[in-house]
Amino acid sequence: MKTTAWLVILTAAGTPLAAQQHPAPHPAAPSRAMPGHMMMHDDMMPGMDSMMAPMMRAMAYAPQHLLREKTTLHLTTDEITLLTNLADSAKAAHDAAAGQARMHLVELEQVMKTATPDTAAVRAHFDAAHRLMGDAMWAMLRASARARALLTDAQRAQVDAMAKPPAHHGMARHDSAGH
Repeated sequence: MKTTAWLVILTAAGTPLAAQQHPAPHPAAPSRAMPGHMMMHDDMMPGMDSMMAPMMRAMAYAPQHLLREKTTLHLTTDEITLLTNLADSAKAAHDAAAGQARMHLVELEQVMKTATPDTAAVRAHFDAAHRLMGDAMWAMLRASARARALLTDAQRAQVDAMAKPPAHHGMARHDSAGH
């Protein structure tokens, strides 16, 4: 797997919520392209979207997302200052862990390019990258939890409403009889 495929996970937390939402794949499309021209078949990781949904909902409270909605949420000057500090410290922690994870993924890729990869080395780099990716995501989730706690009940209700996925009507049938 290309290093960039793993980096998608690391950067999701820093991506605006609207950009993270994507329509469900068409039922006739059995696979989707991944970086490096690899194909990931839907049966390789079934349910990944539903597993990630709770984390994506939590990320609606990422301080940088809340700051982009400061007018809509009627954030006070104090709230803006606290959210800015949270966003800055979370980004620094995220970026540091993500950078270290990237290094392990590059090393893992190099080990896998050999004719007979050393599975102990593969495991060591995988474990380190996995832990560091978790640390990067944790930095963003921790900041989201702290940001949520700063908001009023009314502001939380607004964020929850903004974070709801749009209703998916799919292939609604419209027959001419008006039924």
